[in-house]
Amino acid sequence: MVGQMSSRMRRIRMVLAGAALGWLAAGAPAAAQQVVVKMATLVPDGSSWHLILKQMAERWKTVSGGRVVVRLYAGGVAGDDADVVRKIRLGTLNGGVLTEVGIAEIDRSVLALSVPLMYESYEEVDHVLEKMRPQLEAKMAAKGFVVLDWLDGGWSQIFAQKPVATPDELKPLKLYTPAGDPQAVEVYKAAGFNPVPLPTTELSTALQTGLVNALQVPPQVAVLTQYYTHARYMTDMKWLLLLGATVIDKGTWEKIPADVRPALLEAAREAGRKLRADIRQGGERDVEAMKKRGLVVVPVDARMRELWRKAVENAYPRIRGQVVPADAFDEALRYRDEFRKRAPAGRGSASRLSGHRMAGDGHAASPGGVDLLVAARGQ
Repeated sequence: MVGQMSSRMRRIRMVLAGAALGWLAAGAPAAAQQVVVKMATLVPDGSSWHLILKQMAERWKTVSGGRVVVRLYAGGVAGDDADVVRKIRLGTLNGGVLTEVGIAEIDRSVLALSVPLMYESYEEVDHVLEKMRPQLEAKMAAKGFVVLDWLDGGWSQIFAQKPVATPDELKPLKLYTPAGDPQAVEVYKAAGFNPVPLPTTELSTALQTGLVNALQVPPQVAVLTQYYTHARYMTDMKWLLLLGATVIDKGTWEKIPADVRPALLEAAREAGRKLRADIRQGGERDVEAMKKRGLVVVPVDARMRELWRKAVENAYPRIRGQVVPADAFDEALRYRDEFRKRAPAGRGSASRLSGHRMAGDGHAASPGGVDLLVAARGQ
């Protein structure tokens, strides 16, 4: 009798143990479904841009029911754009908020939207981007990257340690250019300029030591990074729009359950809308803030503007094909001209001669419009 009870107890224990293993096995797939997305950005930790990205990350976690978790590495701790792209390819990161410099590490067609002085308004760039977007995103996808949304960091303008109103005044200065783009460096040299390629993370030190004494960044970047304290003269002319995008590794994206992806995509696009609004509404405030702290805005009249236009357009044959793929360059130019023909007279052209309108004090900023991005505003 005792032996029978002992045998029965052993069988009960075996059944309970089997059930426990079954419960563990059933729980394992659920745990494995959680996808961790490690995303890096140059956006400074604690800035308003960083807060918007954190909101996106929280939204991803909420709408996915905890199946997708985003870990943000802000402030350039993962390196500059080229480093981030390299780490995504290696698998140590899964995504990033990149400027056109980083995007061009994946496909250079995007640089057609960042040709100096090719565009005169946000509307023009938005129109060209909307037309080219499907092809740009298809090219990125073919190379293993999914574009979640397109961003911008505002209009880059020339900041220098000496007044720069004409191309000849910029040529002797040591002009910062992003590292890793030898084609662009050669174009600058051919145009008579003195480019100094450096990682974005070294720019502040380079300005203080004299390694560079001129750079092209949006006012928002200059405010946040305090670059303007070492380059107090801002040329009053829109140079190019600092374009950017939020991207994710295609393999990581496809690990996310298909039913969750549309909501994540919409959350990313909502963050993009907030980021663009933050930048485009802040240009005037940023310039005024810098002027109060010693910034000098250098005026550019119609004659000077024409000098700049000729200098840049003389370089277009080198830019087309050498820096920007010829087909992308031609397509962007065609869509830009298409917009100009269709746009109502005066739309997008009120500030064609300069980045900011003249006012009673000489230089009041026009209504504003993210390396994205150090273009985060931390005010």
